[in-house]
Amino acid sequence: MEIPSDVDEDMIKEPLLSTTPKAKGGFRTLPFIIANEAFERVASIGLMPNMILYLTRVYGMQIATAANVLFLWSAASNFMPILGAFLADSYVGRYRMIGFGSIVSLLGMVLLWLTTITSDAKIPCSQRGGGIRSSSLAFGADQLDKRGNMRNKAMLESFFSWYYVSVSASALIAVTLIVYIQDKMGWTVGFGIPALLMFLSALSFYLASPFYVKSKANSSLLTGFTQVVVASYKNRHIQLSSQATPKMFHHGKGSMLLMPSEKLRFLNKACIIKNPLQDLTPDGRALDPWSLCTVNEVEELKSLIRVIPLWSTGIMISVNLSQTSFPVLQAASMDRHITPYFEIPAGSFGVFMIISLILWIALYDRIVLPLASKISGKPCRLNEKQRMGIGLLFSCLSMAAMAVVESVRRELAIEEGFSDESQALVNMSAMWLLPHLFFSGLAEAFNAVGQNEFYYSQLPKSMSSIASTLFGVGMSVASLVASFIMSTVDNVTKKGGEESWVSSNINKAHYDYYYWLLTGLSSVNLMYFLACSKAYGPCEGERSRVLDEGDG
Repeated sequence: MEIPSDVDEDMIKEPLLSTTPKAKGGFRTLPFIIANEAFERVASIGLMPNMILYLTRVYGMQIATAANVLFLWSAASNFMPILGAFLADSYVGRYRMIGFGSIVSLLGMVLLWLTTITSDAKIPCSQRGGGIRSSSLAFGADQLDKRGNMRNKAMLESFFSWYYVSVSASALIAVTLIVYIQDKMGWTVGFGIPALLMFLSALSFYLASPFYVKSKANSSLLTGFTQVVVASYKNRHIQLSSQATPKMFHHGKGSMLLMPSEKLRFLNKACIIKNPLQDLTPDGRALDPWSLCTVNEVEELKSLIRVIPLWSTGIMISVNLSQTSFPVLQAASMDRHITPYFEIPAGSFGVFMIISLILWIALYDRIVLPLASKISGKPCRLNEKQRMGIGLLFSCLSMAAMAVVESVRRELAIEEGFSDESQALVNMSAMWLLPHLFFSGLAEAFNAVGQNEFYYSQLPKSMSSIASTLFGVGMSVASLVASFIMSTVDNVTKKGGEESWVSSNINKAHYDYYYWLLTGLSSVNLMYFLACSKAYGPCEGERSRVLDEGDG
């Protein structure tokens, strides 16, 4: 295009030159964000596999007590991010909260490391400071211009999947290299390296600070939830009309949402304008936000309430995935040699679960979906709820496989005269644990990625940090549930002088019965998921596809 002679060419170039350096976000920031998460995962996950051995051998704890300590530790570490997410979305912003969480986690790991080098610090060793670790998943999505500007839903799913691959690869390093160092070089070095990695995690995050998109917090989010509940209760006597019009409801400035949805209709009373002269200011704002809320505020609370039943179905699979301590003890009592000269550390067997997870995500995203789409002649993709359900099924299979293997291992131990020796090696290859680990990896690959994408796609954009931490909250609750289940089993089964199912002597205990119990609970949970999925109805993205297919 020719530039008119009366226009100065420098006037055109100047804005372009001035705006280009100010561009924020994009793919260039993702390596720093993922590095922050990856180093943190290597550090934190690297502490967990052998922790049951640290507590039982160094501190002399009983297995049930040590397992409970780890369940509570996991619960705290997974619950704190939701508090951080609320603060990030409501007050301080995601950037500040992730940075703060990284520093606090670093201090916690340093404190744990100190327990290995000074006796004064060994009080109580299970305390790990930190835990306020907001997930960087939503922050990474911010750098890609958020959902509204992403090319399509496939890109969002691919982003979540490969993000999960990166943190899973970190876990792979944790359960191999870090565990090996702890086994060969002792606890001081083995706990000192995770503290160093956590320092690198914080450093990598701050290195790209000038380039981040730093979304502003929605200061009214937490308050808005409370106001909707209070306003709907105050207006509970208002009759909802079936002939409602947009003029009946209060809208925020610039809001495109004119009418509240029909789901959870009782909350719609919070945004009904009873008398415009008494309820609104001259510029259209609510005089009393505790009596009149906006349609957006009502829908934000609705979206959170609606996902809770499906969120609760993820608790049981997290209970199963949290059973990491007992398999370490089982592997330690089995033949772990893969060659006459190389023996896999007991704490490293979790690597097989991570391998199956990474392989499936890679195959699904790069081979299975493209091939299925080519064969069918149209895009093929499992939706979020389908992947969540498949994951729950694999979780049931993983627990059943573990129960069968443990039953065989226990019988062999008794036949070989090891019923009174919990640390004696049984003539059985630890490779029999692989079916359980592979099924667990597939369960997490389907369910965890499906859950994260489900929350992120179904909750409003203003709640992105909350959406990305709901899975972690489920893991936190699952740790408490797992602790309750194990404590109940321990107390009930040891009555009358009988050996507990989860006794410290794994050859006298009945961990096979314990795994069958988890299998049964998982099967009931799968049925519960199907009911919740049907009650939820189509997801937001599915509704338009259903309408389009109906028109066709």
